[in-house]
Amino acid sequence: MLVDSHCHLDRLDLTAHQGSLDAALDAARARGVGHFLCIGVSADNAQAVKDLSERYSDVDCSVGIHPLDLTPDGAPPLDWLLKELQHPHVVAIGETGLDYHYEPEAAQVQQDSFRLHLEAAKVTGKPVIIHTRAARADTLTLLREADLSQAGVLHCFTEDWDMAKAALDLGYYISLSGIVTFRNADALRDVARQVPADRLLVETDSPYLAPIPYRGKANLPQYVREVAEFVAMVRGERYEQLAEQTTANFKRLFPLARVA
Repeated sequence: MLVDSHCHLDRLDLTAHQGSLDAALDAARARGVGHFLCIGVSADNAQAVKDLSERYSDVDCSVGIHPLDLTPDGAPPLDWLLKELQHPHVVAIGETGLDYHYEPEAAQVQQDSFRLHLEAAKVTGKPVIIHTRAARADTLTLLREADLSQAGVLHCFTEDWDMAKAALDLGYYISLSGIVTFRNADALRDVARQVPADRLLVETDSPYLAPIPYRGKANLPQYVREVAEFVAMVRGERYEQLAEQTTANFKRLFPLARVA
């Protein structure tokens, strides 16, 4: 069984499935995907991801504010986030983090929001889902400051091995998306080879970043199979072995998830 550890089910392009989310999830299940983590990115979509977790027994969710979804005022109050995290199917916090690639001018607002999410993690004990782009030093600094016992995951990882090792040393997991299949992703494939087997996850980040041979098309949860098969090949492992290991890792990192 596989887990798509990071997907945006409320944002999927369902054209290939005649507009049906049920059909899209069934297509993934038919390819061995047994669980989905639907990710919150804003206060506006928090209810949507919770509703999906209530509708499907194999869908859990997270709640948080993506760094590129922040308003000029920053993240909502900590009390709002803590209340959202009380929902029984909200198994993680985020996605949160730093993105200086698109909004370097918002660095301080992003850092304040990231700290708020990390504080919520300390209060609740739930793991954090981290987005980081062009913000390596600040991301690691804030993670070290937070010193979380339960850590979390750097999702859709796109950095090099030095960044990965620094995060691993802090107790974090590394999740690989379809980017690892891209032609120019040699450094990321090096990361894929070196991440310890018990700290690796796979994801689609759908509807974004479809893996080869679907690059340029809308991504779907069913394509996590392509990601897992490719990562297994890079690591010199059997697909079945990698699927079993990454599912076990997901269960360990997200113990509240309803994984069969």
